[in-house]
Amino acid sequence: MSSFHALIERTYERPRIATFGCGCWFYWDQFPGLKERLLAHQARFEDGLRALGAEVISGGLADHPNAAVAIGDELRRQDPDLLMCYMSTYALSASVLPIIQRVGAPLVIISLQPNKAMDYAHGTTFMQLEHDNQTSLPELCYALNRAGLPPKGLVVGTLDNDPAAWGRIAGWVRVARAYASLRKARIGVMGHPYEGMLDMSADTSSFDGAFGLHCEHLEMDDLHQCVAEVGELELRDKLAEIDILFDRLAPGADPIAGPAEAQDLEWSARVACGLDHLVARFGLTGLAYYYRGLAGNANERLGSSLMVGASLLTARGVPLAGELDIRNCLAMLALDRLEAGGSFCEIHPCDFESDIVLVGHDGPHHIGVAQGKPVLRGLSILHGKRGRGVSVEFQLRNGPVTCAGLTQDYDGCFRWVLAEGESLPGPIPATGNTNTRCRFPPNVAGFIEAWSLAGPTHHFALGVGHIAGQVRDLASCFGQTSVVVTEPGYRSV
Repeated sequence: MSSFHALIERTYERPRIATFGCGCWFYWDQFPGLKERLLAHQARFEDGLRALGAEVISGGLADHPNAAVAIGDELRRQDPDLLMCYMSTYALSASVLPIIQRVGAPLVIISLQPNKAMDYAHGTTFMQLEHDNQTSLPELCYALNRAGLPPKGLVVGTLDNDPAAWGRIAGWVRVARAYASLRKARIGVMGHPYEGMLDMSADTSSFDGAFGLHCEHLEMDDLHQCVAEVGELELRDKLAEIDILFDRLAPGADPIAGPAEAQDLEWSARVACGLDHLVARFGLTGLAYYYRGLAGNANERLGSSLMVGASLLTARGVPLAGELDIRNCLAMLALDRLEAGGSFCEIHPCDFESDIVLVGHDGPHHIGVAQGKPVLRGLSILHGKRGRGVSVEFQLRNGPVTCAGLTQDYDGCFRWVLAEGESLPGPIPATGNTNTRCRFPPNVAGFIEAWSLAGPTHHFALGVGHIAGQVRDLASCFGQTSVVVTEPGYRSV
């Protein structure tokens, strides 16, 4: 039988990154062997990208404006997710700009010297040119800014023995994956926003326009049909999967959070199989859903039994967001592709004695980043919602965490609200909801004030690791702004 870790183990898509080196044609006759040396350095850089999980599309070395046009035209046809300019040596900005203008992908400039320093005692002009990776950076950035194409990032360091530089490059590989996933996403929209939550209302065309994705409008009837098609063998396999992935602990003090009864668990497993069918049938990358329910009807029974299946899909990289929160569905998708998880959260009670805030929700969660095995509880009441059903309870893995909230301003422009903190060990209430004990600077009250005044929606994605910088880079790829409310010196008013 498969183990817990085997079932939640993930593989990630390989982002398509176009690369090109740049130099000056005038040097080649003056310094025989220099071009070949620079191409060898570029090849080592590209091998490093492949080792980080990228599919590399190499455009070779641009050393003349005419060559730049040809390279740019070819790379544009490849439709890469990200463009990396490898600064091989000094290069005319006119030999670089045409590529960036033609490709149209977000640009990151990489400037890695082959060594940490020249051998001064044996230094030659050849050696200096081999180490001139930084020389034309100001010139190139000037040209890019004048063209309205500023780079999204710039990494300066050395080709070898530079974990800081290569760590940032690895971050950009993950950003490229997230960027590709968002701009190619198919997000299912099933139901309507939770009534009265003004921050859940959304114009789906605004997501199409800002991200390049597609919102697929669905009916509960689509899910009903998928659930009706579930076979007994498939149901049995899903129940076995649930048995491996979840614990069923004794109830706590909450009278509405009892054990998950066998018939309710079987129905949740059947609905989970139906969700799998729905995702496959419509080619969904994510799903935002909500159904209010009425007098225990079939839609209410279906809508109140999604949490187990939604959590399983979210852990597989298909985020599901309740209360029809399309924005948070995208935030969860982004964190997942950044390899940080991305669990559906909101602010829960503060613990002012311990200087922490509980964050979690009663909806779908990313069990791949849980602290231990998540717990199933049978809820006789879904607070604030109609119906009853099996719910998921856990806290996020202890250690560094990042909150990522996608919001919109008065003009409709998207903006990311971010925070970095820590997930701490300790007790959580046995209520069938997720709750993570989080500490954020400067203190719990100051964090809540800064976070709220930044104007997020009341939902956000919670992921593992301190990755606010990567989310900011992702936002910049879409031309969106971001704010990190836990940065030193941040002022909310």
